[in-house]
Amino acid sequence: MSCEITNEMRRHSAAHLTARAVMNLFENVQVDIGPATDDGFYYDFDLPHRLSPDDFPLIEKEVARLIALDEEFVQRDVTREEAKKLLEGQKFKLERLEDIPEGDAISTYTVGDYVEMCRGPHVQKSSQIGAVKITSIAGSYYRGKETNPMLQRVYGIVGKDQAEIDEIIARAEEAKKRDHRVLGKQLELFTMTEQVGPGLAHWLPRGARVRVAIEDYWRKAHYAAGYEIIYTPHVGRSVLWQTSGHLGFYKEGMFPCMNVQEGEGNDAYVEQYYVKPMNCPFHIQVYKSGKRSYRELPLRYAELGTVYRYEKDGVRHGLFRVRGFTQDDAHIFCTPDQIVQEIRDTVRFAKTMLAKFGFTEIQAYLSTKPEKAVGLPERWEQATQSLREALEAEGMAYEVDEGGGAFYGPKIDMKIKDAIGRPWQLGTVQFDFNLPERFNLTYVGADGKEHQPYMVHRALLGSIERFFGILIENYAGAFPLWLAPEQVRVLPITDKQLDYAKKIEKQLREAGLRVEIDTGAEKLGAKIRSAQLWKTPYMIIVGGRDEEAGVISVRSRTDGDKGQMKLEDFIESLKAELKD
Repeated sequence: MSCEITNEMRRHSAAHLTARAVMNLFENVQVDIGPATDDGFYYDFDLPHRLSPDDFPLIEKEVARLIALDEEFVQRDVTREEAKKLLEGQKFKLERLEDIPEGDAISTYTVGDYVEMCRGPHVQKSSQIGAVKITSIAGSYYRGKETNPMLQRVYGIVGKDQAEIDEIIARAEEAKKRDHRVLGKQLELFTMTEQVGPGLAHWLPRGARVRVAIEDYWRKAHYAAGYEIIYTPHVGRSVLWQTSGHLGFYKEGMFPCMNVQEGEGNDAYVEQYYVKPMNCPFHIQVYKSGKRSYRELPLRYAELGTVYRYEKDGVRHGLFRVRGFTQDDAHIFCTPDQIVQEIRDTVRFAKTMLAKFGFTEIQAYLSTKPEKAVGLPERWEQATQSLREALEAEGMAYEVDEGGGAFYGPKIDMKIKDAIGRPWQLGTVQFDFNLPERFNLTYVGADGKEHQPYMVHRALLGSIERFFGILIENYAGAFPLWLAPEQVRVLPITDKQLDYAKKIEKQLREAGLRVEIDTGAEKLGAKIRSAQLWKTPYMIIVGGRDEEAGVISVRSRTDGDKGQMKLEDFIESLKAELKD
């Protein structure tokens, strides 16, 4: 029976053949796992031979030979004893086998003489994989634990043909040029220091200017959308996290507790506090600060709330995965009959906000009820339907992830595409049937009785740190005017024009623009090149004739010289551009 061959199937199948190729080429190979990735796959090995880029052509040649054999990928469920025989000598695979509960089916895939314990799916024949290129190698701890052996992780990419491989490589090279970690250092946007600790970012003055612009717009937009902005503590007593369930389900992701002595003398006792990994329990405390009536609802609380999570080595990555970050967070408390409109408004709000930053291509994913879930079935049905209705009413394309919701509610995830076509998960709209019950949230309805409100977790940008990293890479550091850390640079040709340059700077600052003067002794050409490297949108060049005439000479980073004009006219043109 034929079926559609997906990219994930091709990538996963290529991982199997790469494992087989390495085992064919080298002795005493122990294999672990090899999942598909966005453009290809990786596979973890333990072998005496230290792999290097010199081995890549050899591995690629063997993988190409195995693809050309056009052998079938054959799936078969086996017993535990059969699996042990098939995996004999492979210690990591046998340990993974022990993770499978007794009684569960054990799925295997065989291609040629290679057998892999795997749920699939895979291509039908190896020729359907296409072309494979090995790209890099890195170290990886077995099961991600630092106390386990270090394995060799081989990365590869998969294309339908060599042309697609070349396209993927070109995109990867472009992504490398846009790496926010490199540009962040070059443009003096942020830094991280070992003395403070890994995964903790410092926003440098230029980066902080961008953050202020983001946050100012965010606050203005939220007030206009009917949200109330709140501020909550960074730490909370252990009882808060016990009630929320975080200590039971999320403790490994939290920093260790702080033991604090409360009281004095014989009344002294030790209280445990935790820095917050999430804002939701605090927003619930705000809701519970007074008795609520249906007439007050919906209540929409928003916060740029800084949280802390214990991200381990190997998963941290620049600003994309840090230990301390500020969430673009909000929670909506409403009645059942308000929920559909609230979700619609949230989806529309997300589209508007993302478009402001240049992201107009959005793909949504609707995740539905998993096997294990809390909450009444009718609530799940209504919540899921309200999410579906909102997406369809707002004309947003979406895919359904059956059973992909959290145990406490269905959700919408929104992905955007950046300037080079890479998808990024950003916005989330998440129902929660769990926390309102755990914290005993109520409101008084029109019938005079107490009812439990619907609660929705909502983020539009995700974390400010991660979103900033995405913006850096999307714009390759050349931010649009409204976000640029330095919007205008004034370039006096000689020191004689320095006083005139300072007057110009003062007027620009008073107009609300971000401006700097290049007071260096370099020639004008060098100053222009410097401003271009700093990706400053506009330059004002002032020479003796400009000062005499009371005008400025304007140069655009993208369009070059724009001629002479009055400073007032230039300011008005920037205001018009900022408005657009």
